[in-house]
Amino acid sequence: MKVEKIHHVAYRCKDARQTVEWYAKNLDMDFVLAIAENEVPSTGESHPYMHVFLDAGDGNVLAFFELPTQPAMGRDANTPEWVQHIAFRVKDMETLLAFKRRLEANDIEVLGVVDHSLFHSIYFFDPNGHRLELSAPDPAEREKMRRLDAVKWEMLEEWSRTRRAPRHAAWLHGGQE
Repeated sequence: MKVEKIHHVAYRCKDARQTVEWYAKNLDMDFVLAIAENEVPSTGESHPYMHVFLDAGDGNVLAFFELPTQPAMGRDANTPEWVQHIAFRVKDMETLLAFKRRLEANDIEVLGVVDHSLFHSIYFFDPNGHRLELSAPDPAEREKMRRLDAVKWEMLEEWSRTRRAPRHAAWLHGGQE
């Protein structure tokens, strides 16, 4: 028995309409569904909400909740800004660079292109403060993934004992093995 795939991931947004329009304009995501209720079906609590769903490609769905009666959105102050993010894969480097140009033309600050060896990424924020990443595969991705697969359990075991980065994959960012 296994999970088949992610049905959707959901985040909070400040304004549902603004969020739908931003993702359509900047990332070409189609608006596929909206659900609005005054009570939460799973808990019965009285909290009006708008729940919007966007097509993130290949059967992946990105969803947002606008919660007008709740306190303003915040973020986990104990987690660095770069940790929590949503990463989307794009076809290739040409597509990644085209998105970078589009985002910058729309006055969105973009970090990167960052070379992660397996893939190359750009980073930016949506209007809700969610950090986003677009990643293009590296031409040698398959071989690099094979090398990482061979050491994943050893790395996890060493990390669990030491809480220090194992050197098994130091080659990813130019270090020695």
